[in-house]
Amino acid sequence: MEEKQIAWIYKGENRLPKTVWAGEVPYLSFPLLEECGLVSHGFSTRLGGVSRGRFATMNFTFLHGDLKENVMENYRRMAAALGVDAERMVLSYQTHTTNVRKVTAEDAGKGIGKERDYRDVDGLITNVPGITLVTFYADCVPLYFVDPVHRAIGLSHSGWRGTVSRMGQKTLEAMAGEYGTSPEDVLCCIGPSICRDCFEVGGEVVEAFQKEFAPVYWPELYERKDNGKYRLDLWKANQIILQEAGVKPSHIQVTSLCTKCNPDYLFSHRVMGSERGNLAAFLCLKA
Repeated sequence: MEEKQIAWIYKGENRLPKTVWAGEVPYLSFPLLEECGLVSHGFSTRLGGVSRGRFATMNFTFLHGDLKENVMENYRRMAAALGVDAERMVLSYQTHTTNVRKVTAEDAGKGIGKERDYRDVDGLITNVPGITLVTFYADCVPLYFVDPVHRAIGLSHSGWRGTVSRMGQKTLEAMAGEYGTSPEDVLCCIGPSICRDCFEVGGEVVEAFQKEFAPVYWPELYERKDNGKYRLDLWKANQIILQEAGVKPSHIQVTSLCTKCNPDYLFSHRVMGSERGNLAAFLCLKA
């Protein structure tokens, strides 16, 4: 398998994140986080795993009917690609909340080798080197956070409900409370998810965003379609949230890869419904 076989459809000129190959396993990576030198990170594709059928091939959810041994092998392959320990991964338990959980050394392996003693957790933060945070996606927005001053990291899942409730800000506040993080120091990345052109929503969703975002932002956030529905830009919404929370614009990298536009390479709920695998975001503080 060669990189040239991934014919990405980009929705912007920045061509982010970039594709990295580790043997037969490709993953997506942001230069902003690579260059800081403090973390191992990645975002999975559908390629390079062992799952079959509707889960083909790099699926990371145990919950949709895939064989457990296949999912475990996928985790092992991704861990090897990223140079992290699969047994020290910690998985979220996502239910579209804005709950953020502090991860300690004692949490290592929860969701893989150990049962999770928590649920309703859409964000994870830690300052423990070697712990890999893992969150899951099939159109929603992954948010990466790296505080190079206090050597702390965060990883959060933000669908439209999480976005309108400012999950990015909530994650920064949790990092500030636990580790003393200042937003102006943090490096943030907004990962592959559904784009504005593909994300059609009803008026009730737009009304929720109108209540949360100042009118000056509305032309950037959504547009009305001829059918009475709206196109909503979650990438822009999360960028605004991060900047209003104090993150420097130069410290934010935004994806140009849409999950719905690339269903051969990325799982998309809008394309496949619930009968599919899950993508995953990974973030680990290096020792």
